[in-house]
Amino acid sequence: MSTAPLIGICRHRLAVDGAGVTTLVAFHGCPLRCKYCLNAQCLDSGKVWREMEVEEILEELQKDDLYFRATGGGVCFGGGEPLLRADMIVEVCQQMPEEWAVTIETSLNVPLQRVEAVAPFIRQWIIDVKDMNPTIYRSYSGIDNLRVRQNLEWLAAHVDLETVLIRLPLIPQYNTPDDVLSSRQELQSLGFQHFDEFEYLVKQS
Repeated sequence: MSTAPLIGICRHRLAVDGAGVTTLVAFHGCPLRCKYCLNAQCLDSGKVWREMEVEEILEELQKDDLYFRATGGGVCFGGGEPLLRADMIVEVCQQMPEEWAVTIETSLNVPLQRVEAVAPFIRQWIIDVKDMNPTIYRSYSGIDNLRVRQNLEWLAAHVDLETVLIRLPLIPQYNTPDDVLSSRQELQSLGFQHFDEFEYLVKQS
């Protein structure tokens, strides 16, 4: 039986991870090293909450079946980077009720094959693009965004873009409002229309 490390499972979430009542399944591990990481525990080997099998994840989700069906909700896979565990996500989706909605929160900085594998099951994509400028992206995250760009192009050609929400943060010391606008315009040229623009609030040391 394959297992995956999680940083937590959070039940009864409302209006933050897609429609209806959702349960967040948060995987440990991420390819990025963002300067203002919101879930730094996903990078710390000592912060693994539990190693879980597919059946155990399904058992946790099943507890809220009634809420999912009544509200149009379901499961949100997040992290960390959930697409590092694409195979497990596919297994969970294949075994859960079709009525449950599936949302994924991802940076998309993974091989395309992982995106292709989960795409048939995803009802809503929440994509943390950060910034489309390669220099800004690398400066902030520690790696390049070539895979992000390739995966966005694939999504633009293969999924209903009404199901895609793209997060474009204003990141103090890394980008500017003009950079955010430039990212938005580039993404709009690919057909994306739904954006979440906000500013990171950074604690002053």
